[in-house]
Amino acid sequence: MTPAREASYRAGLAAALDAGYEVLERGGTSLDAVTAAVRLMEDDPQFNAGRGAVLNHDGDAELDAAIMDGAGPRAGAVAGVRHVKNPIELARLVMEKSPHVLLIADGAEDFALEQGVVLVPRGYFRTEARERELEEARRAEAASAAGTPTTQAKGTVGAVALDRAGNLAAATSTGGLTNKHRGRVGDTPLIGAGTYASNESCAVSGTGQGEYYIRQVVAYDVCALVQYRRLTLAQAVHEVVQVKLRRSGGEGGVIALDRAGNIAMDFNSVGMFRGARDSRGRREIAMYRDAARP
Repeated sequence: MTPAREASYRAGLAAALDAGYEVLERGGTSLDAVTAAVRLMEDDPQFNAGRGAVLNHDGDAELDAAIMDGAGPRAGAVAGVRHVKNPIELARLVMEKSPHVLLIADGAEDFALEQGVVLVPRGYFRTEARERELEEARRAEAASAAGTPTTQAKGTVGAVALDRAGNLAAATSTGGLTNKHRGRVGDTPLIGAGTYASNESCAVSGTGQGEYYIRQVVAYDVCALVQYRRLTLAQAVHEVVQVKLRRSGGEGGVIALDRAGNIAMDFNSVGMFRGARDSRGRREIAMYRDAARP
């Protein structure tokens, strides 16, 4: 991580953080806030979502996204879309304009067209950096003794928010894994695995090895520990990320926010790029376990 690249990531995180917070500051909803934050990261090619999504084994970006409104609760998600510039916006349309929760692949894109969403060519997602990463993964796969596919976890973008009305929301978007098998779906669009929000407990967005998050229903587990075992948000996140995930071999982290405005951001990996801002004046951005910077 060069100083210039670190500065670029921090700038991207700050822009998303502030975009979401400005919505809340104007009295906007938590749903609008998380949509704004995630959409901005989808448009930033350095993040693994939207424009910067990693490529699968065939060289295509297959995008997943989910959004959840803690009031209700209600949710919408899409998986395996290949022509949608901002999957988080399509996930929200699924929630608000359809009776369904999850639409996939061609069906999701047909729905997008029905809703007036303009699709983009697949080449929109083929950045030089992601093509280079795919070639490196393919070489590693070819060189492996067993000849088995190798993938690289490349992260997820997400946001959680609490608005003045007391409503929580969570949104998550990703391109998944570099060199993943065509059709692979991770935890991001699976409600309860990588994304969850309920006004009764908390809002959670996760990043890490999706298969582990799916098996352990990570996002919902955090909220369930808060609601039913009465753990604090920090205790619940620690138990899930540092104990349960570690025990199974899963690597990653979560950002979480409860109905009292408490924030928890924890991870068991080398780092997790993250930021937090609240009405009490807190504004921080961090990447590893170093001190957060304003």
